[in-house]
Amino acid sequence: MSALPAAPSDHSLADVMPSVASALGVDIRNPLGLEPAGDAVLVLVDGLGAELIRAHAEDAPTLSALATRMISAGFPATTATSLTSLAVGAPCSRHGIVGYSFRLSPDGGGPPTTFNPLRWTLGAADGPSALDAFPPREVQSRPSLLEVLDVEGVGVHYVMRPEFRDSGLTRAAFRAAGTLRPAVSLDEVRDGVLDAVGVPSRTRRFVYAYYGDLDLIGHIHGPGSPEWRRSLREVDAFVAGLATDLPRDCALVVTADHGMVAAETVVDLDAHPTLSTGVEHIAGEARVRHVYARPGADGDVLAAWRDGLAGRARVLDREQALDERLFGPGTEHADRIGDVVAVATGGVVLARTEAEPMESSMAGHHGANTAAEQHIPLIVRERA
Repeated sequence: MSALPAAPSDHSLADVMPSVASALGVDIRNPLGLEPAGDAVLVLVDGLGAELIRAHAEDAPTLSALATRMISAGFPATTATSLTSLAVGAPCSRHGIVGYSFRLSPDGGGPPTTFNPLRWTLGAADGPSALDAFPPREVQSRPSLLEVLDVEGVGVHYVMRPEFRDSGLTRAAFRAAGTLRPAVSLDEVRDGVLDAVGVPSRTRRFVYAYYGDLDLIGHIHGPGSPEWRRSLREVDAFVAGLATDLPRDCALVVTADHGMVAAETVVDLDAHPTLSTGVEHIAGEARVRHVYARPGADGDVLAAWRDGLAGRARVLDREQALDERLFGPGTEHADRIGDVVAVATGGVVLARTEAEPMESSMAGHHGANTAAEQHIPLIVRERA
């Protein structure tokens, strides 16, 4: 039996770091009401959707028992957007990382191009580096809450795969230098966290730990597959052990960046010529697409996508998306949003088998605003 509530609270992933910072003594809002703490550990498990925990409670007894709160990931429910929202405490309408990929224009002039913030590449995920064309601190210019902690004298530690530490996304979103404790496996994540806060210190400490294998396995084999359930059991045991082993005066927060749905109906956008007529760029991912029209073709592109995807996706123009605050309040990064936004419904995936062969072959996807993708757990073990 899962302890998860039937519906999420009004809070989102953007509320987590302000609350953690407040618990560590920073004079800032505390929307989640976290208690004061000397140290704090935030563990983000990529792809750990709350509805997946609910559906597989027998594989995750600890998570099911401890996850008494549920929040929303924010739209779109994708890693680059969610991690930035977490780090800066704001939705993507404020920080500008509006999807898995989107269109950007170089500051020095030149034609706009699609940009992948997760890999920090131009065009596709395996495209050339975008670090020179799009410096991370210019693409995302808001300060992070980790920078605030650093200024306040809190020691910042990262426990993650070493290649992630200096990635463009980490530089853009987390920004604070901090101390890296390299970790790939769950055992290494546990050891890195305990090394950071396991001994007394005169200074407060904050640890951000990231684990991504559950999401990777979900993409490859599908959420709920035997391989995914095995990984979920490993994550469950990890959280149980960490909750026991951390010092009692250290707060522990466990959450996720999104959930996941299984691919059921594949719509191959590359096989429908009418969907490319008048289009300059198609970005985003298989559950949420940004479509950028050629000058003057906005209306025709909108009509073609609504007709071509009827019953399989909700198709909006940019103004409607802004009016509905789909990406959050504010319009400062409105030009990054597609002229047309297509949000897949049900188990539909909007694949591009020619342009994105790897992504199109995946069994699990996320990004849209279904409960399975949006609902994420909030586990809080505060100081005794």
